[in-house]
Amino acid sequence: MICSVAGRRCCGVASAASSRDITHRMMIRLASSSSSSSPFAQFASSMLPQSVKDAIKSSVLEEAVRSDSRAWSSPNGHNNFDSSQQQGLQQQNIVNGSSNSAINGSSSAANGVSQHGVQTSISVNDAISPDRLEMLEDPLDEWFLDRMPHRKLHELPAGVQPFSPETDPFHLSKADMDALSEGIRRDLIGSDHAVLTQAASYFFESDASGKKVRPMMVLLLSRALSLQAKPQQHQRQDLAQAQRRLAEISEMMHTASLFHDDVIDNSDTRRAKPAVHKVFGNKMAILAGDYLLARASIYLARLRNVEVVETMSTIIEHLVRGEVMQLKGTGPTSNDPETLIQMRMTYYLRKNFYKTASLMANSCKSAAMLGNYPDETVSAAYLYGKHVGMAFQLVDDVLDFEGSLASLGKPALGDLRAGLATAPVLFATAQYPSELQPLLDRKFREPGDVEAAVALVERSDGMERTKRLAHVHAELAIDALVGSIKDSPYRDSLVHLAYKVVDRTK
Repeated sequence: MICSVAGRRCCGVASAASSRDITHRMMIRLASSSSSSSPFAQFASSMLPQSVKDAIKSSVLEEAVRSDSRAWSSPNGHNNFDSSQQQGLQQQNIVNGSSNSAINGSSSAANGVSQHGVQTSISVNDAISPDRLEMLEDPLDEWFLDRMPHRKLHELPAGVQPFSPETDPFHLSKADMDALSEGIRRDLIGSDHAVLTQAASYFFESDASGKKVRPMMVLLLSRALSLQAKPQQHQRQDLAQAQRRLAEISEMMHTASLFHDDVIDNSDTRRAKPAVHKVFGNKMAILAGDYLLARASIYLARLRNVEVVETMSTIIEHLVRGEVMQLKGTGPTSNDPETLIQMRMTYYLRKNFYKTASLMANSCKSAAMLGNYPDETVSAAYLYGKHVGMAFQLVDDVLDFEGSLASLGKPALGDLRAGLATAPVLFATAQYPSELQPLLDRKFREPGDVEAAVALVERSDGMERTKRLAHVHAELAIDALVGSIKDSPYRDSLVHLAYKVVDRTK
């Protein structure tokens, strides 16, 4: 079957759509045959030539990184079910005493019946709040590559107070941040398995707890909203505690992603300590990351807000999407050098959103949704988190060239040595395409490639353009916030935090 499929491709008979369908079925077949003892896995490992294996891997990754890939979801955001799955669901619903898409068959809303007895079209595939999701839908089609900053760095918009202890984000959140790691260790990740608990708690020790930018953003934003914005509906009485728990959940999700990333990248250090897998082994590091995500999911459900559960769960999907895009490499190809750089830069920035900015954006959005604030306020919270997250990752890219193990807590040039082309390299490639493009294509694998790339980046304006783009995203974050939330020390501290993200050195 594989040979005949390959033959049809070579003859150009199979259409792009049918090729994607074949790849999708292959992904399902591979996933269902993950056990090394399955006949398919034995056949694939022992009989297939390496070239065929590479071709299958390339096709799978090509399909997975498509924004409309059936491996993730259909364009309307719903999971795709084939006809047999649909039939199985219908049979299950009949057993539950309903022909609608009920889960348990007990709730009139779940059964697709309104309070007035009118049949509705609610389905297990439907978004929780489709109207709000449509309004807040982010197409990820604008990356502001040609925009220039309209203010100098640290120049403040009208009405924002200068930096001082009263508007210092780290000063205002110090007590909360000091207690956050201890609270997570004590209350959220206890296990009856001592080694698992120790591994899961590894980055929540006081000497390795990191900058905690994500929970800091959630808590400062929550305070800013509570002082100024009017809720759209009745607010829950435990709002402050719920938002604090949300901040803890966001940090747990972030930490879990670090465990997994370090295994995939085979990193030696993180936060100036040995990476988790170097201490506990790959298997325990992966299990500890999974355990953190599982515990975060439990406490997320206990917030009892289905919109927030849906929004925060999207972060996990985005983390996986981003990692798959990174495994794929630099993205699409083109014969035109200028088009190629533009396409690869867009691909890279989308990957950054999935891996970094989505967690910040959706955590801030969820903090606003917990308070039942108007949609415009929820949107502003999302945009603030998104653009701070984009700026954060762009500055990380620069620091990979300018920093050191002492300042970064991890070796410099780690991305290049891992074969990753980040913003400074992509911008430099626009100036030196003939020199840098071959290095990108072979992922800096040959001796001297890393050193040659560093020299070309330093000769170009790649790092300067990356810093400028980070500055633009910081301004977009600030404008979204200032334009929607009235002044307060907490709002102004978020303005200063956005600028601090850009000019940080570690």
